[in-house]
This record gives sequence, structure tokens and C-alpha cells, in this order.
Amino acid sequence: MARIRTIKPEAFVSESLAAVTLTAERTFFGLLTQADDRGRHRDHAAIIAGQLWVLRPEHTPADVEKDLAQLADAGLICRYTGPDDKRYLHIVTWRQHQKINRPSVSRLPACPHHDTPPGTAPAVAAPAAGAGITEPAPQPHGSLREGSGQVREPAVNPAADDESTGQGGFTEPSVREQAGPGEAAVTPHGLDLGPRIMDLGDTPSGGASAPAPATISAQQLIAEYAAACAHRPPKDVLGHLGREARKLLEEGIAPAHIRAGLERHRAKGLHPSTLPSLVHEAMNATPTAPVVHRAWTNPTDVEAAFGGDL
Repeated sequence: MARIRTIKPEAFVSESLAAVTLTAERTFFGLLTQADDRGRHRDHAAIIAGQLWVLRPEHTPADVEKDLAQLADAGLICRYTGPDDKRYLHIVTWRQHQKINRPSVSRLPACPHHDTPPGTAPAVAAPAAGAGITEPAPQPHGSLREGSGQVREPAVNPAADDESTGQGGFTEPSVREQAGPGEAAVTPHGLDLGPRIMDLGDTPSGGASAPAPATISAQQLIAEYAAACAHRPPKDVLGHLGREARKLLEEGIAPAHIRAGLERHRAKGLHPSTLPSLVHEAMNATPTAPVVHRAWTNPTDVEAAFGGDL
């Protein structure tokens, strides 16, 4: 059944959504209301067309399939096949923008590319080398925090992933563990302090704790390409260029070289499949030697210079 979801104001200035057509954008917003509490849905164009475009019969399931292909190329949805050989999709940025108070257990299989398998803990990033930050040693139960006058109480670990068994073991470490994004902080007496909402798109300030600079994605390169054109190119051209740019990034080609190849493509107006050749040309073109022009001077020895031809 459909659900009430949240659309942030930043969605209307999103470069990823700007890279797709208006119908694909409408399909994306509609999927927000039809997906379950984990952001998953059946990848079936006819079903989605019946849910979102029932009063627009001119937008056929074939058109919806084109919308889904654009959303996948832009990195907004991920399409995968479940253990039952049926196709499913999920919204990639679901956890960032949808804060579900009491999410229900999903009946659809998890995405093998983005979701954490049941029963495994999410990976913890290793501290940056040379950061020089040390953690204080944990204090015993009931001890006072230095200079605060407050008693340190044991904390209770949140339960494991509710998709596996719904129940998890509890331990009592001597130091309160920090709840993750969207998780509720639980006191030793069982009081729910509410979810800690943190937008993963925000960049934390600080020295050693600051994350590494974000890499350039294929949709960002295509958005720059479309913005530099006098008229917006057809959606098929942008989609084909996006797929070629993604392949080049996966090969380890630098974004600067891909951007130079896109500039050549925009100037020449060639087929999108020629992008790898244009990137190769931008990477390995041999610079031509400059021509040196010297001013004319009369020779001192006319016979030696002209050989008696005058």
C-alpha cells in the first residue's frame, strides 16, 4: 500500500534528478510512496505503471521501463534479481532522506550491492593514519567522570538487524556506545530518547575527523556536459554518455580526462559510443612542436648562401 513519505527541498536542485526527464523524475517521486519501509519495490514496469500512471494511459509500461533505465543510469535506483529469480529495485539514498519511526520488516529480498546481509555488522571505517587522536580508557561502573560530577552508567547495545530474527543479544559495556544514524539511543532504564537524525550529506567540520573529498561520479560529469550545451541534448544521448562515462570511471580513468573527452564530444557532435576514443585522444595526444620563425637577414657570403644561383 502507498505510504506518506518525505521530499526534501533540495530534491528540486539535485543534479542527479536534473539528468533525467520529467517523466522519470515523476516516476522516482512516485516510487517513494510505493516502496516499503526499506525502500524496496518490485522491478516490474507494468505494475509501476498501474500504480503511478493509471490516469495517464498515454504513459505506457514501455515508457515506464525507459524511466527506470534512466533512474538506474543516474544512480538513483539499483535494480537486482532476488533469490526467486524475480526482479526488484531499491532507492539508493533511502536511508539518507527517509526517517521511518517504526519500520516494518521488508518482505522483499535485500539488495546484494547496498544492503548489509542479515546477521553481519556494518563495516567500521579505520581511523586515518597520523590522525594523532587517542580514545580515553573506559572507566569502571559507577565511577565519576572527571570534572563533571556525573556518574557513568552502563549502556545497552541496540538490537541486531530486525530483518534477521527481530531479537538480538544485549551486553553491558562500561562505556556508552554511540548510536548510528537513524538509531534510537537507549538508556540503562529502557527509556527511548528518540532517533538521532543526521543528514549523511552534511560534511562534518574538523581536522582529522573530516572525510576524504568526494569523487566525481558519472552523473556529475553528464550534468556538467548538459549545462555547457546551448540546448539540452536528447535523453538517449545523455543516457548513453552516462553509461560510457561510468565504464571509464570503473576502469580507473581520471575524471579530468573524461571531462576533456566530453568537451571534444560536445564540440564535434559525434555518436556517444565514440567517447572512449575521444578520452584516449585527450589523454595521449602528442603535442605538436611550435614553429620557430626567425627574422630574415642578408647573408654575409652571397656565393656560399646561394651557390651562384643569383
